[in-house]
Amino acid sequence: MAGIGVKLNNIFEKNTISTHLAGFAYSSMSTVTPMLAVILNILLMGHFLGFDQLGFVERELFSCTVLYIFIFALLTAAPFNSVLSKYMSDVIYEERYEDIRPCFFLGLFLNISLSSLLGIPFCLWEHFVGKVDVFYVFTGYCGYIALVLVFYSMLYLSISKDYQKTSLFFVIGMLWAFLFSLFLRFIMGWGIRESMLFALMTGFLLTAFLELAIIKRYFVKNSNRYKSVLRYFKKYWKLVVANFFYILGLYIHNFVFWNTDMKLVVVRTFVCNQPYDMATCLAMFTNISATIIFIARVEMHFHGKYKRYSEAVIGGKGSDIDSAKKEMFRQLSAELMNLVRIQFIITSVIYLIAVVTLPLLGFSNLTLRIYPCLAAGYFIVFLMYSEIIFLYYYDDLTGAALTSLTFCLVTFLGSIFATHLPELWFGIGLVMGAFAGWTVAYARLRRMEKRLDVHIFCQGSLLKPGMGTQPPGKVYEKAEKKEA
Repeated sequence: MAGIGVKLNNIFEKNTISTHLAGFAYSSMSTVTPMLAVILNILLMGHFLGFDQLGFVERELFSCTVLYIFIFALLTAAPFNSVLSKYMSDVIYEERYEDIRPCFFLGLFLNISLSSLLGIPFCLWEHFVGKVDVFYVFTGYCGYIALVLVFYSMLYLSISKDYQKTSLFFVIGMLWAFLFSLFLRFIMGWGIRESMLFALMTGFLLTAFLELAIIKRYFVKNSNRYKSVLRYFKKYWKLVVANFFYILGLYIHNFVFWNTDMKLVVVRTFVCNQPYDMATCLAMFTNISATIIFIARVEMHFHGKYKRYSEAVIGGKGSDIDSAKKEMFRQLSAELMNLVRIQFIITSVIYLIAVVTLPLLGFSNLTLRIYPCLAAGYFIVFLMYSEIIFLYYYDDLTGAALTSLTFCLVTFLGSIFATHLPELWFGIGLVMGAFAGWTVAYARLRRMEKRLDVHIFCQGSLLKPGMGTQPPGKVYEKAEKKEA
């Protein structure tokens, strides 16, 4: 993400209020614009097409379809993205750009295959058991696959430092979806639900095609070396574990509450928990600024210290290496503390505004009772994720995997326990899981600080490993003197 850091440094260097606001707006545009574009588009389509006129079952069917499309598109992309990102980073560092196309096509095949295999049985169940018409089921399935393509292609644009194009493509796709929904509803006479879902699906497809076009323009050559990509999955399997269980941990508490007495079953297929899911969405939005703050500060401050340490390791003196290492870890500690301070203030202000305004907007009392604990949980989650990113910096894949596993497992068990508590404490499982994951990641960072020299200079072996007969254990034999 060095591309963001360069521009942010140029913006912030004047150190005025206006430049700070401009820097915040730029970093926001580069990180959360895609999500905001989708949400705004759905709200606008619902307003202009008369979504409120639909019956309760039709409204919930559309809402659950979109919810499932997003959650499971993220989950099926999670096992691949981290390993492919690592592979592309290494390829770009070695300037083997012709290897990126094989990586893209092989990863795309694996991701689409997994997503399709998981989606088809659910769609069959939705049609034959839920009695949902074939056109609506197929449209939802195409929207799910299209979003998988979008999330997958975003990985390659982020490696190329093209965050602005990612945001622009989402805006174009959602603008098309909004206009097309109006055409389908008022010109073609389609139903409200079908118009919204079909237009949203085409918007995702347009976004994916735009991303694919820019990727093919950037990476022209193809080396056809596919085996090296597969070897990375075997070598860096811990990245698969770390990324998948982190994403799963973000939603596993929802899955637990989907199986309580509060659950809502739509057309005998979709299961959700409206108050809890809405509280989860509000809690994530309350703390989403942590992502922006983290990217901005790490790109502007920590990345330079990390680069100086790397350069010192390559060609510096011992004293230079020690000095750079101490400076780098001081900066790491400062960034974590600053993130806590700034995000705590932002979360407190947003929480206060939400508590005052949300009842006026029609949010239920149950949602507002669940919201505070979840807001605290996601506050810790984003702090934990920043530590995972630092673990990636130091190639501590074991630490990242342990952090994600701990987070997911404790969140799952804590959420089961929370189902027996009053509504105010429903989110305590997420709080417990996030804090446990944060503790593991912090302990690994402290361990890495103490053992960094061993980690950097004592990797590998002096002799090249290979297959063959083990040499004898005897390496020396003393010859005895013969008596005259």
